Amino acid sequence: MGESTKRYLKFVKPYTWQIVLTVIIGIIKFAIPLFIPFLIKIVIDDVIGSPTMTADEKTAQLFYWLGGTALVFFIIRPPVEYYRQYYAQLVSNKILYDIRQNLYGHLQKLSLRFYTETRAGEVISRIINDVEQTKNFVMIGLMNVWLDLATILIAIGIMLSMDVPLTLVTLLAFPFYAFSVKHFFGKLRQLTGERSQALANVQSYLHERVAGVSVIKSFSLEAIEQDRFDETNGKFLDKAIEHTKWNAKAFAVVNTITDVAPLLVITYAGYQVINGSLSVGTMVAFIAYIERLYSPLRRLVNASTSLTQSFASMDRVFELMQEPYEVTDKKDAGALPAIQGEIEFDHVEFAYEKEGFPVLKDMNFTVKPGETVALVGMSGGGKSTIVSLIPRFYDVTGGAILIDGHDLRDIQAKTLRDQIGMVLQDSILFSDSVRSNILMGKPDASEEEVISAAKAANAHDFIMELPEGYETKVGERGVKLSGGQKQRLSIARVFLKNPPMLILDEATSALDLESEALIQDSLSRLAHDRTTVIVAHRLSTITHADKILVIDHGELKEQGTHAELIEKQGIYYDLFQVQTI
Repeated sequence: MGESTKRYLKFVKPYTWQIVLTVIIGIIKFAIPLFIPFLIKIVIDDVIGSPTMTADEKTAQLFYWLGGTALVFFIIRPPVEYYRQYYAQLVSNKILYDIRQNLYGHLQKLSLRFYTETRAGEVISRIINDVEQTKNFVMIGLMNVWLDLATILIAIGIMLSMDVPLTLVTLLAFPFYAFSVKHFFGKLRQLTGERSQALANVQSYLHERVAGVSVIKSFSLEAIEQDRFDETNGKFLDKAIEHTKWNAKAFAVVNTITDVAPLLVITYAGYQVINGSLSVGTMVAFIAYIERLYSPLRRLVNASTSLTQSFASMDRVFELMQEPYEVTDKKDAGALPAIQGEIEFDHVEFAYEKEGFPVLKDMNFTVKPGETVALVGMSGGGKSTIVSLIPRFYDVTGGAILIDGHDLRDIQAKTLRDQIGMVLQDSILFSDSVRSNILMGKPDASEEEVISAAKAANAHDFIMELPEGYETKVGERGVKLSGGQKQRLSIARVFLKNPPMLILDEATSALDLESEALIQDSLSRLAHDRTTVIVAHRLSTITHADKILVIDHGELKEQGTHAELIEKQGIYYDLFQVQTI
């Protein structure tokens, strides 16, 4: 049993008795039709072929046996069939629900590094497609396989009671069947995994291109993108064909074996009947039992194919579930008390890769409670990295960051982030209502609080002009709103959160002048009496800052007020002159 299977069975364990009940009901369902061949033998040998009964007696016996059997099929079998299907689907869907719940909780705890290095389509494919594929393991591996095995054993038991030598002839093909399954389906698991990965690549490609369709159209890249998709889709086709070839070989060999077996039985049974050592009824019953014996075997072959897909999908699901947490709370981590807002970077070093190039080098500065500090410098200097370290989206690789004297690594990350409000350049909104997006700042806020926050962010007026006001759906990533409107909703939810510390990462750099003016007004009110860290592209927007830090190639080169840095005529002075010109 593989490691993935063992982990999967932990999700199955709570439903053990429901699975056992489903299997028992299933055995009853499959056992009932096994009486039919035996009934054929009785009718042929004991009723029709009886030398002592009259025609009327034979007719009465015929209706007696067939009537009793019909009652079983019409009264007992329908509810058995219903509950077998119901419980099988109920249990398997509950297990998939639990796995997706667990997987989503796991994804919530992964660091931003994972999401920067992993395509969204790949993650979605594993949560949706691969988890769904594991359903076959429950339906087939934990239920149907046992039902088919029970059917085979019951059929063999009945056949042995009728004629032992003929039963042994029937079973001659079993060793060849077992060998062929073992030979073919080990390789099939590998090919199934490769096919699943190729399909995930197609899904990832589509996810990215659909999200960026405006770029494709603006550059008239439709033809080029079609070629690229053909290439990605073609790789999936190659893997699918390779998988299909091997699967076809397996079925060709296995089905040949199961088709030859009845010929052996018919030949031997016919010889026995001719020589008078076997009744015609027994021969007919055996031929009927062959179908009931080898139909489960064929289903087991199909099950093997489905199970290889399930096992490959399990491997992919648990590979994602085993992705390590990069930012974790210590066992003795305490809650961060209500903060004053002092931030201290103490000889901070940081690199995105363990042995990678350092993004920040010996970073030292302090932000006093209530101060507004601006980070400026050329792109790629490390400004956004600094503001990602403050809410502990990443852990420093050297030195320490302290909030009110508390090392961030010694406190619970949630209690830290609860006291920080962030407004980013790329405003992320979800395809829900305006109200729901604002409520992310404080899910239990009242209607009055939501409206008050929207007014403070200069958003209430445009919201009321929307078709359904606060109930208007904004579309995926807020596609139905302008950049300025999305940004004001982002600011509104921070107003609603009302945190003591604020981080603004180029919150106005991509806006028009009118939107920027409205947002600067709301940001000024938001930053009042809060510790505020601003990453600025337009230097004219941060001349009011209490302190300006000039970051260049991961190092703090200059710091001071706007006036002090202009007088110094260093890096900041040069940047300001360029922008002014």
